[in-house]
Amino acid sequence: MNMEGLRLLIVDDEPDIVDMLAYNFEQEKMHVYKAHSGKEALDQANKHKPDVVLLDVMLPDFDGIEVCERMRKIEALEDTIIIFLSARGEDYSQVAGYKAGADDYVVKPVRVKILKHKISVLLQRFSGKKTAVDTNITVDKEKFTVFHQGQEQIIPKKEFELLALLLSSPEKVFRRDEILSTVWGDTIIGDRTIDVHVRKLRERFGDQVIQTVKGVGYKYCDA
Repeated sequence: MNMEGLRLLIVDDEPDIVDMLAYNFEQEKMHVYKAHSGKEALDQANKHKPDVVLLDVMLPDFDGIEVCERMRKIEALEDTIIIFLSARGEDYSQVAGYKAGADDYVVKPVRVKILKHKISVLLQRFSGKKTAVDTNITVDKEKFTVFHQGQEQIIPKKEFELLALLLSSPEKVFRRDEILSTVWGDTIIGDRTIDVHVRKLRERFGDQVIQTVKGVGYKYCDA
């Protein structure tokens, strides 16, 4: 996904890391802002309303976990993508990061090419409005709920993300590689995983909801 013009806030108390990341993302023509402490991060976030935050866990005043929790309470940042960058790779540290509201957790040393890909996938996954609607199905991306013909349904996460993607552009044919990248990211899955999830969605919402375009992919049919 093109990142040109998007706002990126980099938060780390090591200037070399901040400058290295800033240089790489400025090459993508992003607007880059820098912070070296928790307080500065919150000030910059409130001021610039970043689309993406790269956030270190260990900061000199208060840690990145608290920064993330505070950011998630700011209404203007509710759709901001937050990715932790940390030398701490323990399971409990990563779990704490996700519980605080992070969208991803990357263990240092950072591989910039992989980080760019992760950001691109997350941006594509969360792009658009939080709600996609047609006459039969309403998808709320924040609550992970689906309303079908007025009835609320809670479905597994990957089925939900696949449905939301297809609903984002009714009648558009989504190629299999695009679906894999957007819904599953870097996760290695079997060749038939998409087909299995499509079959489950058809069982829930009817055979005509998702149409197979042979040799290409799938599309949502606006009934």
